[in-house]
Parts: sequence; C-alpha cells; structure tokens
Amino acid sequence: MRLWAKAVGYAYVPGKPVLRGISLEVGSGEALFLLGPNGSGKTTFLDCLGGLRRPVEGEVGLDGRPLSALSPRARARAIAYVPQFHEPPFNFTAWEVVLMGRAPYVRLLSQPGARDRQAADRALQTLGLSALRGRPYYTLSGGERRLVVVARGLAQGASFLLLDEPDAHLDPANQHRVLRAVGELLGTGLGVVVTSHSPNNALLYGSRVALFAQGRLLAVGSPGEVVTPPLLEQAYGIPFVLVGDGPRAVLPALT
Repeated sequence: MRLWAKAVGYAYVPGKPVLRGISLEVGSGEALFLLGPNGSGKTTFLDCLGGLRRPVEGEVGLDGRPLSALSPRARARAIAYVPQFHEPPFNFTAWEVVLMGRAPYVRLLSQPGARDRQAADRALQTLGLSALRGRPYYTLSGGERRLVVVARGLAQGASFLLLDEPDAHLDPANQHRVLRAVGELLGTGLGVVVTSHSPNNALLYGSRVALFAQGRLLAVGSPGEVVTPPLLEQAYGIPFVLVGDGPRAVLPALT
C-alpha cells in the first residue's frame, strides 16, 4: 500500500501559496521524515496527506484512489493523524483519550467493544504508559500528554500514521521511546510520515527524508543523502558540520 501526493499546491490566502508542486509518496513499512525550517510547509503538507486540508492544486491518494473519494470513516481507518497539540473538551483519563482512536470502528450510538479496549491497552503498553491508564489527562505532564496522544494514534490501527513533531517537548529518553516504538511497528507494515525539527532523529529513525524550503522540495532521498551540511545550510540558512565516525550527527557550525 502507498500514500501519495502528486504536484500538490496549497494556499491559505489566494495568490500566496505555501506549498508548490510537492510530489511524494510513502509505502508500507517505511518511515518518511519531513524536515525544514518553520514556515516551510511541512505541517500543511502533512494536513493534505491526512485529508485535513484539500489541495488547491494536485492530488493526494491511497494506492490507486484519490483520497477525496474515500468516506471520512474509510479514510480514518487507513490514515491516523497525530497533531502537535491536543486538548480534549473534558478531563478524560489517559486510557479514555487513547480509546478515542477507535472511533472509526464504533458504530453511531454504540459503545467501544472488547477489541477496541484491547487496542487501547496495547497502545499504552507499547509506549510504556500502562501506569498512566487511570490518570486524568490534565494531571499529566506536557511530555506525558504527548505520549498519550501518540498512543491514541497507534490504537487507531491504521495503515499509515502521520505524526506532526512527535519529538517536540519530549526529553531525549521519551523521544527515543516514541520513535523506537514507531520504528518497531514498521515491521508490521505500518507506513509513517513524521514532521520534525531534528535532523539527527531523521538520521537515526528515518527510511527516507524530504527536505522542505519555502514550500518546495529541496531534496528527497535516504537520510545519508539528504541530511548533509550543504543541503541543511540551503534549507536553514546557517552552516552545519557532520560529526562522528560511526553513528553520525549534524550540528550547527560554531562561527
């Protein structure tokens, strides 16, 4: 299965596009990282991939079908979207927030079944959050809330998981916990698209990387091909250096 975008353009204000001719695809078992500076179009593109925004140009599709041809329920069963921020209207428990990911499988006026409850439990366990199961959501730390929302995305059981900056506001250990757990699920056929401000996380956890700049694709390829000082300097406007002989990292150059 593949999720694709062909020549996608988008504008919040007519005549001022924030995306220009973006063509990308992600397949089952692949983690695609979207890198680029603030305002480069990463989140807007992720919204288009998830069906939250309809492109003003081009098309997004799932295998051979345009995404616009799918019902909201069918789309939600295929694509799970985890936003940067989530504020439920009531103080649900962590488990109840995760259980919300099962909404595409629950019929109108019905209650979640045993399979839905088990999926919520598995998602919490995958991220090591079982101890938070009964905690009210608003009593959790910012990082814990972030992890719970990612668990909700996992519980949805979709073929593709779209994560908008899942490593933001998390300490290094919890960044590793989330991205490692997602990486392990690639072996089950899950396809993942991640927006991030961490080139090093893309190096460590990405299958491919797309580098955005001013609403366009600057480069697409393997992490080693894209996460390089010359390309990062073009995107971010500051020099970078590559360090390490084994595992590599990129750092802003001290000038």
